[in-house]
Amino acid sequence: MVRCIAIDDEPLALRQIKSYIERNDQLELVASCRSAIQAREILAKESVDLIFVDINMPDLNGIDFVRQLTTNQYIIFTTAHSEYALEGFKLNAIDYLLKPFTRDEFEKATQKVISLVDLVDRCHAAESAIAQNEAESADNEVISVKADYKTQLVKVADIIYLESAGEYVRLHIEGSSTITTLFRLKNMETSLPQDSFMRVHRSYIVNLKRIASYTKGRIFLDNGEYIPLGENYKEAFLERFDK
Repeated sequence: MVRCIAIDDEPLALRQIKSYIERNDQLELVASCRSAIQAREILAKESVDLIFVDINMPDLNGIDFVRQLTTNQYIIFTTAHSEYALEGFKLNAIDYLLKPFTRDEFEKATQKVISLVDLVDRCHAAESAIAQNEAESADNEVISVKADYKTQLVKVADIIYLESAGEYVRLHIEGSSTITTLFRLKNMETSLPQDSFMRVHRSYIVNLKRIASYTKGRIFLDNGEYIPLGENYKEAFLERFDK
């Protein structure tokens, strides 16, 4: 649905545009305004995709009104004076309707905006789907860990933090369980996704998504535990934590 407002100081012209908008089921009329000043008040409160605006109006004409816009809307100029067409297109107007215009001319102009809005919506939907898929892939990623004479698959998202214990590493897992494996912390660090895990101490790696808070050299986790923050890792951690 394309949300729009119509601006025209002539009541008859405004009624015509309003009628055309209401007869198109892909358009939603947010407001019809008798002046650009009134339209500015509407735009401050409402989300609008498309503006139909007359050029010759008292107080503030359509050209100056569009120049002063601080928000992004598609513009279709409506006017009885063809000499303003070039000026309108310089302002990146989608189209220019010369009064008196027919409903067919109105529909052709608005269809350009409807197509653009639909394209933008589909692009945003595709971007959201890609981001969701990436997030789900990251959450479902697993690593293999040798422990208790067998190889276990551990879901990366379930790892809260890792703790060095000499030649061994303890993986603290969701549900208060731990897995101890013969592995150096440095080697384990390279096998974990760098955007989610960070070395915060010579003996600890933390899942950044499981951090609840930080204070005075301690990193508090969402399972109620805390781990120390090493002085040599503090600057890099705080930079990422602030973000």
